[in-house]
Amino acid sequence: MKVSQEFFNRPADVVARELIAMELCVRNPEGSVERLIITETEAYMGPHDLASHASKGRTARTEVMFGPPGSIYVYLIYGMYHMLNIVTGEEGYPAAVLIRGAGVYDGPGKLTRALAIDGRYNARSLSKESGIWVESPRTKSTPVIIETPRIGVAYAKEWALKELRFVKGE
Repeated sequence: MKVSQEFFNRPADVVARELIAMELCVRNPEGSVERLIITETEAYMGPHDLASHASKGRTARTEVMFGPPGSIYVYLIYGMYHMLNIVTGEEGYPAAVLIRGAGVYDGPGKLTRALAIDGRYNARSLSKESGIWVESPRTKSTPVIIETPRIGVAYAKEWALKELRFVKGE
């Protein structure tokens, strides 16, 4: 069952944790749907989080982060990797969750490349119409979740040490 927009209208760390073991669904260009279990996420908590793009203020790039929860935020890093994020929390408050891994794809760039996710999806809502959505897990077991500091955000001072990365354990 598709997760409602209300699910995303909560703090990013809560959403990031609860996305673990849910299904990321992406319709490919041929029309079939890839369903991958989400295995790794990172929470970006808002403008006070020095690792968040929102810490630099409201810009053309970050505008989508200020939009409604459940919006898709896709950006390009290093000129070659697209990053898939989902906006969380109240509209007007810029927070998001980065999908770092799903299925066999153990990195956010590998994931978006394999699923052909790019800037075309930016600012769309998670929905079957947009081609990307999240569904509740098919099994009701509670996954083991490991919390660690986020990856690649050493510049974010004390925010680099916060355990806002969530990984599905065995």
